[in-house]
Amino acid sequence: MTPDDPLLKILVCPIDKGPLSLLLPDDVLYNPRLRRRYPIIDTIPQLLPSSGEQVTESEHEAILRRLPPDERPSDEP
Repeated sequence: MTPDDPLLKILVCPIDKGPLSLLLPDDVLYNPRLRRRYPIIDTIPQLLPSSGEQVTESEHEAILRRLPPDERPSDEP
């Protein structure tokens, strides 16, 4: 999956139905609102709620620094 993949525009988090951010080179989709990441295995996003993994506070902060400002939650700096 690449950042310009049209599929990214329609994929949403299975829990809150909000948009996801692609994190490369990790090959994961990230929901900064719920602090959950979903793996991409063999180019297939694993978007079942049980596939998601909660990230720690320090991981979340590191991920936010990698995201463009328009992809960060509004309550984050």
